Amino acid sequence: MEPVARKIFRGVLLLEVVGVVGAYGLFHKMNGSQDFRCTMKRRFPSILEVYYKSNEWAGIYGIREQDAETWAAKGN
Repeated sequence: MEPVARKIFRGVLLLEVVGVVGAYGLFHKMNGSQDFRCTMKRRFPSILEVYYKSNEWAGIYGIREQDAETWAAKGN
């Protein structure tokens, strides 16, 4: 029974690592591209809200407002 538990543990650990790397990659892409944030606003607004909140919790303010101003000027 021990080898089965070990395989399950490795699988769960691998999934967690893939999830963390994916979340970091998504955050990095959103952090570097206002156009990508606009795409996220249209397709996955809840994920964009998490991005804004995480920055605000870290003490970084103004990204949401800057995006809203830019998108309003462009008509997005």
